[in-house]
Amino acid sequence: MRSMNEATYYTYLKELMAIDSATGHYHEIQDYLLRKAAELGYRTETYHKGGVLVDLGGEGNGLVVSAHVDDIGLMVRHINADGTLKVCKVGGLYAYHAERENVRIYTSSGRVLTGVLQRDFSSVHVTPDDKFNEKADFDRNVFVLLDEDVHSAEDVRALGIEVGDFVELEPRLTFSNGYLKSHFLDDKAQAAILLYLMDEFAREKPALSRKVWLIFGMYEEIGHGTTILPEGTKDYVAVDIACVGPEQTSSEKKVSIFCKDSRFPYHIDMVRELEMAAREAGAAWVKDIFTPHYGTDADPALAAGYDIRHGAIGPGVVASHGYERSHIEGMQNTYRLLYQFITVKTPGSKPV
Repeated sequence: MRSMNEATYYTYLKELMAIDSATGHYHEIQDYLLRKAAELGYRTETYHKGGVLVDLGGEGNGLVVSAHVDDIGLMVRHINADGTLKVCKVGGLYAYHAERENVRIYTSSGRVLTGVLQRDFSSVHVTPDDKFNEKADFDRNVFVLLDEDVHSAEDVRALGIEVGDFVELEPRLTFSNGYLKSHFLDDKAQAAILLYLMDEFAREKPALSRKVWLIFGMYEEIGHGTTILPEGTKDYVAVDIACVGPEQTSSEKKVSIFCKDSRFPYHIDMVRELEMAAREAGAAWVKDIFTPHYGTDADPALAAGYDIRHGAIGPGVVASHGYERSHIEGMQNTYRLLYQFITVKTPGSKPV
C-alpha cells in the first residue's frame, strides 16, 4: 500500500502554515507555490485575481484537482480611542474560536506588528458575574490588544496601522501521536498533499490517467475560489476537509467521499469512480454529506456554467474553522485515493 513519507509531508505543511494567508492576502503564499513548482520543473499560470494553476501533464479528458490555501481571518474595522483594534471577520471565523489567540497585523507599508485577541473584561478577578455569560462578539466585546505602548488611536496610526489591514491568527501547528492540531488545517493540510504529489511525480514520473491540472485557490473561504478552469476540463475534484460531528460518518483516520454539501449533490458517476479508486488503492474511506454550512471550490465552478462533473474528497477534521484536529492516517488515505485516481484509468478518463 502506498504511503507518503511523513517527514516530507510535515515539511510542506509547516511551510504552508508559516505563511499568513487570510482570503485576499495571497501574494506571499502564491509566490511560495510558484517557487516550489518551478523547482520541481512544472509549468504554471497565475490568475489575475490570485491563484496558481499547475500543469501536471498527461493526455485525455482534462481533470482539475484543487485545494485552497486561503485561511479565515480578520481585518481592522476601527481603531478605538484607547488604542485597541476593532476587527471584522474575513470568511467564517467566529469570535469564540478566536479570543485569546495571538495575531499578526499586516500594514500597508509592509510592517508586521503583533497582538492578542482579548475580551473587554479579560481578567477573572475583576470581571462582573454577568459578563461571564456574554457571547464572544467582534462587534461588542472582543478586540485586538497590541503588543505596543499605545493609549490612543493616534498612537496606533503612528505605527502605520489603518482600517483595512489584515489581522492573521497564529496557527499553533502541533503534531502529537499522529494527530495534527492547528488552525487552518482547512485547507492547508490538503494543499500539502498536493505539494507532496507534485514532488513525487517530478521524481518518479508515473504515467497519468489523463490530462491533469492542480489549482491552488485563494478565495474558497468566501465562495469564488476556482471559477475559471483551463480549457478541456471535463472533471473536477476538490480536496478539502470532511467535517467530523454528530450524524457524520467522517473519521480523522479515513478519507471521505462527498455525496452532497449545502449547495449541490456531487456528480453520481464521479462519486462511484472515487469509490472504485479508494477500494483499489486500499484506502480506508467512507461517504458523507455536509450540510447546512459547507461547500467546496467545485461548487462555484458549476455555478459559473462549466459543463463538468464534480466531486470532492478529504480527511476527517474535528472542530472545523476552530482549532482543528485530524490524523496523519486521514492524510495518507486521502493521498492514496488521489494517487490512484490520477494514475489509473477510470471510465471518465478515456482520451478524446
